[in-house]
Amino acid sequence: MAEELIKLEGSKEAIYQGLLPQIKGLISGETDQIANLANVCAALKETFDFLWVGFYLVKEEELVLGPFQGPIACTRIQKGKGVCGTSWEKAETLVVPDVDLFPGHIACSSLSRSEIVVPLIATNNVVGVLDVDSKDLATFDEIDAHYLNEICSWLV
Repeated sequence: MAEELIKLEGSKEAIYQGLLPQIKGLISGETDQIANLANVCAALKETFDFLWVGFYLVKEEELVLGPFQGPIACTRIQKGKGVCGTSWEKAETLVVPDVDLFPGHIACSSLSRSEIVVPLIATNNVVGVLDVDSKDLATFDEIDAHYLNEICSWLV
């Protein structure tokens, strides 16, 4: 298990390529889901200095706040509501360059300007979502979607 992240430099893709083996090292051999989700949040937040990185888990037909790093967050989100609830409902990754233009966006923090949400899918069911927010517009793209989907596939 890695106990410290190696700081990475270069393009966004190069940073992800260097981060993925470190995340794999953090979660390999650990069977506790909450511990793994918490370490993934910390690794992503520390590496990219995103505003907010966290997981919401499906519980009794709601997304309920799980491990996260960043400002205080919304505790529960309904299916189809906001970016997280929409990602859950559609079972697809959503990249939102400007959250103010997303219909029904839930503003947990007024500092959030762009967002990506990746569903955690186990046996064809969404069991949670990874939510990442940035203080800047248009932070996220296909590179983030690709690598965050890969990370999420290891967590289910």
